[in-house]
Amino acid sequence: MNNQRRNVLKSGSGAAILGALAAAGIIKPGVALADWNKAAFEAKSMADTLKALGTEKPAESKDVQVTGPDIAENGAVVPVGVVSTLPNTTMVAILIEKNPNALAASFMLPAGTEANVQTRVKMGQTSNIYALVKADGKFYIATKEIKVTLGGCGG
Repeated sequence: MNNQRRNVLKSGSGAAILGALAAAGIIKPGVALADWNKAAFEAKSMADTLKALGTEKPAESKDVQVTGPDIAENGAVVPVGVVSTLPNTTMVAILIEKNPNALAASFMLPAGTEANVQTRVKMGQTSNIYALVKADGKFYIATKEIKVTLGGCGG
């Protein structure tokens, strides 16, 4: 394993180097947040979240699949994935119906990227998980119910 990058960041000069690169315009702070949709992440209901993402009635599609466990023993770390076989997929969002804020994750995909994302989400209770995909300017959705147990005792 190459520890050079880690050692540079650990050293006091690592921050100075990054600051100098940012000042020179070589790297731009905040670029990763440039497409952050604050309204979508703060929306409380599914309808408000979908509207903030740019759609109100996405079409159901068998070309979009949500993966995850049928029963999650620990709602704090539920593995969820979305796979889209739709051509020209540019956005994938994961929404959790019964969470206080429906939008759990949003991914912008550059052209030519395989539309397959995996992450871990927090779920407060048993809920439907929705995968919202934007492909060729249209929105598609798929759903899966994931049951959350307290302490992993089933039910």
